[in-house]
Amino acid sequence: MTTSEDRVIIFDTTLRDGEQSPGAALNIDEKLAIARQLSLLGVDVIEAGFPYASSGDFEAVQKIAETVGVEGGPTICGLARTTRADIEAAGKALKPAAKARIHTFIATSDIHLSYKLKKTRAEVLEIAPEMVAYAKTFVDDVEFSPEDAGRSDPEFLYQVLERAIAAGATTVNIPDTVGYTTPAEFGALIGGIKENVPNIDQAIISVHGHNDLGLAVANFLEAVKNGARQLECTINGIGERAGNAALEELVMAFHVRRQYFNPFFGRPPESEAPLTNINTRYIYKTSRLVSSLTGMSVQPNKAIVGANAFAHESGIHQDGVLKNKLTYEIMDAQLIGLTDNQIVLGKLSGRHAFQTRLQELGFELSEEEVNKAFIRFKDMADKKREITDWDLESIVNTEIQQPPELFRLELVQVSCGDRSRPTATVTIRTPNGEELTDVAIGTGPVDAVCKAVNRVVNVPNDLIEFSVQSITAGIDALGEVTIRLRHEGLVYSGHAANTDIVVASAEAYVNALNRLYAFLHSGVEKVSLQKSQSAEVVAGG
Repeated sequence: MTTSEDRVIIFDTTLRDGEQSPGAALNIDEKLAIARQLSLLGVDVIEAGFPYASSGDFEAVQKIAETVGVEGGPTICGLARTTRADIEAAGKALKPAAKARIHTFIATSDIHLSYKLKKTRAEVLEIAPEMVAYAKTFVDDVEFSPEDAGRSDPEFLYQVLERAIAAGATTVNIPDTVGYTTPAEFGALIGGIKENVPNIDQAIISVHGHNDLGLAVANFLEAVKNGARQLECTINGIGERAGNAALEELVMAFHVRRQYFNPFFGRPPESEAPLTNINTRYIYKTSRLVSSLTGMSVQPNKAIVGANAFAHESGIHQDGVLKNKLTYEIMDAQLIGLTDNQIVLGKLSGRHAFQTRLQELGFELSEEEVNKAFIRFKDMADKKREITDWDLESIVNTEIQQPPELFRLELVQVSCGDRSRPTATVTIRTPNGEELTDVAIGTGPVDAVCKAVNRVVNVPNDLIEFSVQSITAGIDALGEVTIRLRHEGLVYSGHAANTDIVVASAEAYVNALNRLYAFLHSGVEKVSLQKSQSAEVVAGG
């Protein structure tokens, strides 16, 4: 198949494999917000979820197919095991999409066959083509993955892939499911597939890899050199265990090292044509959105999107950058959407200027959302003399992309100091409209606030993570707080930003509790690991 020989197809699995990160559960509206942003970013394929796993997953995939999978938009993909029930659920959920793909998988490594599937190689050789053919009755575009391909016998792998392609698979995905391979090994595996699968020219070779040894991106780059043309990755590299190959790192590697990679695509080294369809200026915004909605902070030294990615502290480095950026910077921060943090708005700015700036930053909000965000902006402008683009971004993420406001924080007051016991008073409006006030003493102001909120909300939970980071510099900087709660083995995150860290903490805690409360009262239950065999969901992933 030659449709992608001249570029790399970016297959984003943030909403499927990325959501398998502990604590990264997203509701339907949050998934939809991320899907829209991925479409703006320019990804070719969005793996929207695993429709059979739960009614919530089915609905999310269906809504993304309806609203994002429009003509001219990305292909919308749903994951399915090689079972008729899984494939049928995926086919139904994807039906509204203009371009739909079913991604079906079965393990091929001996360790998975023996201990997980309890199947023989002969059985897998029968199941794979049969289920690919069944998937073709729902969609024209079918992707097949041999789970744990990195630890599979190559000769057996070749046989499975040949049969899957013969049955109609248009993409064959080669997963390094447990992040075991090294770049040379993974590149050789792809090269072996190119040479030994007779009908491989009828399908696109895709790769999916995990970062258990920190090699996922390196493995992918080597795979591309050996013929892979689709890369399955996630924003910020989130995902099962140590995560997936990071989309932003892969895309910028192809951008910065284009001259090196061009010959592998049959291009002259000096060609300036991009190797992906990604609009790099949306990378940072997409990273921030995913971080905000999942509650998974980006480490400061993370490549491309970390807070320190373009920072220089060494005097020698600073001197060099001032003389010529190319001395120590291999890419311009503006390439990924970072601005010079120019001040554009203040407390006298009107609604029109506010809305215009949000549009310039790439936010597409409804009138109701603009109104909510503007109220928040005015409140912040009374506390901060200058409002930056980063502040505006935080306002939108905090005010708009939040769970249903079941419990509403009406008042927070704290008393603390080195000669007093930290005491917090909170007033919360309950889902039935009742206002309740309570007081608690804690080891510090945040602990006291959380205890007071718990007394009102009365939903058992364990606070397992509390993190704070500043949005901008200065004494009046916004502080972003992320809180993660655990309840009966499930993790729920909350996020908020405020110039007052204690208030931000209270808001983030209530946000997390709202997610937990909504789940407990939704009537939608995730299919258990035993019932859905969702241990297999990491396949292809």
